[in-house]
Amino acid sequence: MSRNCLVVDLDKCIGCHACEVACKNENGIALGEYWNRVLQIGPHGTFPDLEQYWLPVQCQQCEDAPCVHVCPTGASYRDTDGKVLVDKEKCIGCKYCMMACPYGVRSWNTKEKAVEKCTLCGQLTSAGQEPACVAACCANARFYGDLDDPSSDVSKAVAAADPASLHTLHDAGNKPLTRYILSDKIATWHDVDAIKSASDAQDAAWFAKGVRHGDPMVPGFVHGPDRHGRLHVRMRRRR
Repeated sequence: MSRNCLVVDLDKCIGCHACEVACKNENGIALGEYWNRVLQIGPHGTFPDLEQYWLPVQCQQCEDAPCVHVCPTGASYRDTDGKVLVDKEKCIGCKYCMMACPYGVRSWNTKEKAVEKCTLCGQLTSAGQEPACVAACCANARFYGDLDDPSSDVSKAVAAADPASLHTLHDAGNKPLTRYILSDKIATWHDVDAIKSASDAQDAAWFAKGVRHGDPMVPGFVHGPDRHGRLHVRMRRRR
């Protein structure tokens, strides 16, 4: 079975959000709903020694996908090509998969009353094209392919990267396939503790520095959510 996924080179990513826009345009995603989001991580540090990077997040195509395990109807499933997908005809709107996803990257379609997520643009890749986000990336920071195919773009990107620069989102035993490349010369990688599902928020994905009422400010780390519900990422202190 193929291990199709995305590799994102954060050393190159400029945070332009073109991948977000291309994803929404290609898949007809409603305002306030996201299959792909670009998070601003930072700035961290003390002036003038500051660092910041952007982190695009979408379905991580987990090898042991918890969303598939908890779905009571089989709406969340793995196809014959190895991709984790959603059959909206079978979805009953229980949102168990959204709760099970460690990364908050599943979206609730309020009009269709069904869960949606990144499909790796199967309608394009089945015709030999790249996913819309990959094709739209002006920094050439996104790659798509099979990690088990040495000739694929993702395998070449991973092979060319310093092993110390390769990262995944936090692995809780689900084995995310998506790889991120971030070298220390650009910024220090921060593990993301929690990403709030954008479609369950009143507003779209907003990121601002602040504190939850009653919490002390910890310099250099993102807190959330604040009283406006606009804080979607918490960072764990590196040990």
